[in-house]
Amino acid sequence: MSRPARRVNRALTGDGGDLVARLGAMGSAELFRRAGELRDQGHGGIVTYSRKVFVPLTRLCRDFCHYCTFATSPKRLAAAYLSADEAVELARQGRQLGCKEALLTLGEKPELRHAAARQALDAMGFDTTLEYVAHVAGRILSETGLLPHINAGNMTPAEIAMLRPVSASMGIMLESASERLCEKGQVHYGSPDKVPEVRLQTIAAAGEARVPFTTGILVGIGETEAERIESLLAIRELHERHGHIQELIVQNFVPKADTKMAAVEAPTEDAFLRAIALARLLFGPDMSIQAPPNLNPGRLQALVDAGINDWGGVSPLTPDHVNPESPWPHLDTLSDETARAGKLLQQRLTIYPRHVREAERWLGPGMVGGVLKLADATGLAREDEWLSGVSTELPAGFHFAARTSPADRLPVAAGIRAILEEAASGEAELSVEQLARLFDARGSDFVAVCQAADALRATRCGDEVSYVVNRNINYTNICTYRCAFCAFAKGRKNTPASDAPYLKSPQEVAALAQEAWQRGATEVCLQGGIHPSFTGQTYIDICRAVHEAVPGIHIHAFSPLEVMHGAGTLGIAVPEFLAELKAAGLRTLPGTAAEILADDVRAIICPDKLSTGQWLEVVTAAHELGLSTTATIMFGHVDRYRHWAIHLQRIRELQRRSGGVTEFVPLPFVAHEAPIYRRGQARRGPTLREAVLMHAVARLALDPHITNIQTSWVKMGLEGAKLCLQAGANDMGGTLMNESITRAAGARHGQEMKAETLEQAVVSCGRRPWQRNTLYRQAVA
Repeated sequence: MSRPARRVNRALTGDGGDLVARLGAMGSAELFRRAGELRDQGHGGIVTYSRKVFVPLTRLCRDFCHYCTFATSPKRLAAAYLSADEAVELARQGRQLGCKEALLTLGEKPELRHAAARQALDAMGFDTTLEYVAHVAGRILSETGLLPHINAGNMTPAEIAMLRPVSASMGIMLESASERLCEKGQVHYGSPDKVPEVRLQTIAAAGEARVPFTTGILVGIGETEAERIESLLAIRELHERHGHIQELIVQNFVPKADTKMAAVEAPTEDAFLRAIALARLLFGPDMSIQAPPNLNPGRLQALVDAGINDWGGVSPLTPDHVNPESPWPHLDTLSDETARAGKLLQQRLTIYPRHVREAERWLGPGMVGGVLKLADATGLAREDEWLSGVSTELPAGFHFAARTSPADRLPVAAGIRAILEEAASGEAELSVEQLARLFDARGSDFVAVCQAADALRATRCGDEVSYVVNRNINYTNICTYRCAFCAFAKGRKNTPASDAPYLKSPQEVAALAQEAWQRGATEVCLQGGIHPSFTGQTYIDICRAVHEAVPGIHIHAFSPLEVMHGAGTLGIAVPEFLAELKAAGLRTLPGTAAEILADDVRAIICPDKLSTGQWLEVVTAAHELGLSTTATIMFGHVDRYRHWAIHLQRIRELQRRSGGVTEFVPLPFVAHEAPIYRRGQARRGPTLREAVLMHAVARLALDPHITNIQTSWVKMGLEGAKLCLQAGANDMGGTLMNESITRAAGARHGQEMKAETLEQAVVSCGRRPWQRNTLYRQAVA
């Protein structure tokens, strides 16, 4: 630690009453340096923003702040309130432009001062403005999917409780904890809602109600630096008690014409930047510190250098109604300016990642699903509208070719570069922490990870891309298990995309296998639900029927769950049951039912399914009997990057011990018809960035133990699969002929892919296709 950093640390320790004086005595350069270090420690190379639509529900207010042009009188307005229909239409337009937040801003309790407000509320059937706010927020949420953030001023605990079910976050600017500013002649004189104690009570009540909350200070309204520090300390005390402050805004006062403070000078740049740095020092590395870019044109890099990590809300549709003279920067411009400061701009939600990751604690039950629908695995906003199993085209600009924007030219982060160099050296296996860090790669870091994986693929596999001509046969969709992600199994209420319950006899399965053989298939993949009548003998009979009907076809069958169920029903050990299946014709097993090999996740998505240890036990037993398996991961629901890393580590350890895994197959969660998603308890599947990274990171993590990484065209779509071929994948899986499980979850990519189409896709990537068999040898026609 540098000598200036040690001095800063000493200044922040202890309980002495001279803390304010110690901080005030520190030089600006020292403050900025340490603030920047702390910001990088907590937020790395990312600066966030929220793409929002600004909904000015009413400009009437009972207060008279001397710097405000937002509040006005009834005679200057065509209507006291924006109608609910107008608010919803604004939100709908914002959604079309990629907004995910609806910021509801209004004056404080105007009905207490203005008869026009009372009359308007009465005509709409509401007693208070906040009742109307709750109504409008609810409509915006239900009709557009945008997440309401409510800036409603001071609120009682009962009012907060009323708004919590329809808001993802709320906020109120403390502005200042100085009571002096409420005295006659000062900025808050005549504004009863700006009394510091009243505002602090609202912030405290929000914490008690577990509301993700925004607050901050206004710099340059007559306060001293000592008073700014005292204001920050007052906020920090409440945050330490409740943990609810998700962002701290440090906003600079800008004089406005036609206000009492029109002639007051704005704060100096040094004073404003010091306030940002002090906020960072007092709140530490993890707090989000925000400064508005539209109020600071030409000095955005200085704000970053002073310790911010967030630009706040930026709208592509609506103006900043509180500061209409200061237009929002265009998002491309903001991205470029952020890149010039050495950071990557990323979109967030109105609720921050830390609170998203604990959504059930911080949100009302009706809000959780709406938030998860828009979030990636870290809690940031999904980058685009791509959906696994559904999207047929890639988002505009998503490719690995050289690009020209400043953000694309950012240097690869030192931490990412070091991990990739370690992976390339082959001297040590990557740790869970390193793998999780790779999954969070964005911008130029993302491209670097994919390129490293592709280079390793070229070394291990050359330019050839394999595929197998096969048929999937799902012999029943009736299942006694209740996996929360599964829309295929019957026994629960059918979903709109699902088939009627069915059960195929061993003879019917054999007939389908014979047809597949006649059409050129070398493999049949046999899987199904756990039917209540099934015993281990059922699986033996299916295997024997197929083998006797088509001796030459490779039987790739039965998940570890089916194997364990079969062994259990016969009262024999798993190895003994596998030996009987092998004798009946089984040749390899699909490594499905793995989902996520972390029992805390399995307790949510498949609580009655086999455990991580049981899955590994079955697969290990198969390998010991000479039965190879695949290995899969089904990701993008309630899991996090650390879970993905743990899964890869466990697959790597399995392969090191047994050596029986032929390929690793990432299976992105298809959400549309999945029960857990329809209940609002899961994300919408991985983002495209995350799905591609799973292939890339798997290549880096599993090398040299598993050399084949497969991409699923059923889950990724053909264009997405081609993208994965540039990020470490070397196999396109099977032609399938029939695929029911993913389709039941809402996938649209079909049930069969012709070999010619797969080969054309491979050639378009500059690679050479070849038809393999199940064990990655040349298929015999």
